[in-house]
Amino acid sequence: MDVRYSRQTLFAPIGESGQRKLGQSAVCIVGMGALGTVLANHMVRAGVGFVRLVDRDYVELSNLQRQMLYDEDDVKQGYPKAIAAEKKLARINSSVRLEAIVADATVQNIDELLDGTDLVLDGTDNFQTRFLLNDACFRKGIPFAYGGAVSADGMSAMLVPGETPCLRCYIQTADGSGQTCDTIGVIAPVIDIVASYQAVEALKYLVGAGDKRRNSLVTFDLWHNRHYEMKLGEPAASCPCCQLKQYPALDPAQPELAVSLCGRETVQLTGSGPLDLTVWGERLAPAVVKLTSNAYLVRAELPEGERLVLFPDGRVFVQGTDDVVRAKTLYARYIGA
Repeated sequence: MDVRYSRQTLFAPIGESGQRKLGQSAVCIVGMGALGTVLANHMVRAGVGFVRLVDRDYVELSNLQRQMLYDEDDVKQGYPKAIAAEKKLARINSSVRLEAIVADATVQNIDELLDGTDLVLDGTDNFQTRFLLNDACFRKGIPFAYGGAVSADGMSAMLVPGETPCLRCYIQTADGSGQTCDTIGVIAPVIDIVASYQAVEALKYLVGAGDKRRNSLVTFDLWHNRHYEMKLGEPAASCPCCQLKQYPALDPAQPELAVSLCGRETVQLTGSGPLDLTVWGERLAPAVVKLTSNAYLVRAELPEGERLVLFPDGRVFVQGTDDVVRAKTLYARYIGA
């Protein structure tokens, strides 16, 4: 057994047999922000054999307060989070196979993102994507380690198809104006605790310690020293996912909506196909105030004051506005309808 895992294998509930199971396991982490970086760090250091890292965003200075895998050099380079995380994690444990995917998780690609994995870890920051993961996991029979954090509040649950209710049994809709890190902020310690709850339940599942899994939804407020647990209980009889098998987030007829990203004035728009960054860099250069690029994105500062960030998979961030109509106007002006 690799000496790097010696202290972990000395922990009897894992041992050498559990370590071998971890080495044969594959996980997918969707969202490589605050939760995702802690989750990836734990999975890679624990020796999970294959870790897929999925994120649509790139590293910015405001991330460094809580997103533990990134540093100022990643900001200067303008690396996508998945790429920056892969580079850092490869230096931590070269024996783990890593796959970085710079993409938005959508109904069109979610099955491909989850294929070949034993477990999905939630590193997302919005319920639209969480419901997509929840529905896809329950349709495919893959456990889903849910986690959320905002302000000093955290929440986590291990949701296993056929054994527990799904997320929709507790939260029925992604609509509404709930609190987010954009409106009330977040402190870093709550991130570490939520992700650690997720990670330890993941380890229990992967080593086959099903009888030790926590059968509850845990919530806490670190600042006011409050902690609650609610037994998962029975699924809601009318749940459209785990009971009625309708999986509403996977309906391909759903229109693709503009997405406001957590933590800053940014609207994400998705076009009809991939973008050649070289071509678009040349096309935009004469029309913008400043243009910078790397192998993963093109960033353009517009005369109007906003910024465009283009990704090769066809996504475009319009930064500097929360107004979807304004974002679509700028997109049409510079990218096309």
